Amino acid sequence: MPNTKSAIRRVKRVKTQSLVNKLRRSRYRIAIKKMNKLIEKKDTAEIKKFLPKFQSELMKIAKTGVVKKQNASRKISRIFKRIKNINK
Repeated sequence: MPNTKSAIRRVKRVKTQSLVNKLRRSRYRIAIKKMNKLIEKKDTAEIKKFLPKFQSELMKIAKTGVVKKQNASRKISRIFKRIKNINK
């Protein structure tokens, strides 16, 4: 248990921040799953519509440090590669 006032405040802050991070990680995973479903359906119109939002979402979450920027970039790159190969 925290003994000092600052430690008590820190515990409270960590609790709220971990909740925020959990929500962000969830948004990250949901965006990836949604894009994967669109790719499986080969719905190019929906993919083109969702692509900028998808990329923006992943980089916003990476910017906050919930996932590393390199991780988000890798995911985006692999998604782009899969989209490119849809028509082939």
